[in-house]
Amino acid sequence: MCECAPPRSQRQGCRLRNLRRRCFSGGGQLAIDYCNEKSAIVKRLSLFSGISLADCATITSSARERDFSRKQIVFAEGDPIRQTVLLLSGCAKITQFGEDGSEVILRLAGPGEILGALGASADVGHCSTAQIMGPSSVLTWSKANFESLLERFPLLQRNVIRALEMRLRDMDQRFREVSTQKVALRLSSQLIRLLNQIGKQSNGHVEISLSRAELAQLTGTTLFTVSRLLSQWDGLGIVEARRESVMVMDLPALVELSQGEPELISLRTRSTA
Repeated sequence: MCECAPPRSQRQGCRLRNLRRRCFSGGGQLAIDYCNEKSAIVKRLSLFSGISLADCATITSSARERDFSRKQIVFAEGDPIRQTVLLLSGCAKITQFGEDGSEVILRLAGPGEILGALGASADVGHCSTAQIMGPSSVLTWSKANFESLLERFPLLQRNVIRALEMRLRDMDQRFREVSTQKVALRLSSQLIRLLNQIGKQSNGHVEISLSRAELAQLTGTTLFTVSRLLSQWDGLGIVEARRESVMVMDLPALVELSQGEPELISLRTRSTA
């Protein structure tokens, strides 16, 4: 896995960026290759499910591709909504700020996800901030252009609705977890979800590049509680807790924790005593 996306997505994003740079200097056949490659990549995304390659090319032909580096802001809370932004590769965190100025992570977005709101009226601004977590690329359409594409391509409209439904289901799941589950279950479940979103391979294990404070925000708990649990799991060999990341050393054990297996801790504690 890569720094902020599954390997296939990162390789595709890098290949597309390299092809685009060559296209700008070479033109001709390189420009055709670039357009074909871009269409082939987006066709694999859920937003373009069921859409023909030719229609994918038409839809993406009016989009502008942009590259972002770590910590760059795509849009800020309160900014007017002028564009529709599709994350092509990489990862972004969607955040809001409380009245006291503290940041709260609402969710993490991966390749194929639309960042920000859809269908908002012209006088409504973004209700959150999108910040890039690693080298990423996006496709952007003007708000009016994307709305016309939704009318022209019913399958695209259907896929957008499905994406919004999925986002709502994820929010419901997180709310249920916060309301009904103990922190250990929530944290272990969150780490497992993050493996597929932002995990990267490192020495035969998978590293999640999030700080303890960020994990606390995602899990709906305190920094102290996350630090205590990670330190406990570190001592049992389940994870390796670092300052700005967590290395998952024993995935099966982490899965057992997420399924509510309290005896795992006591057994491991006795075996290491």
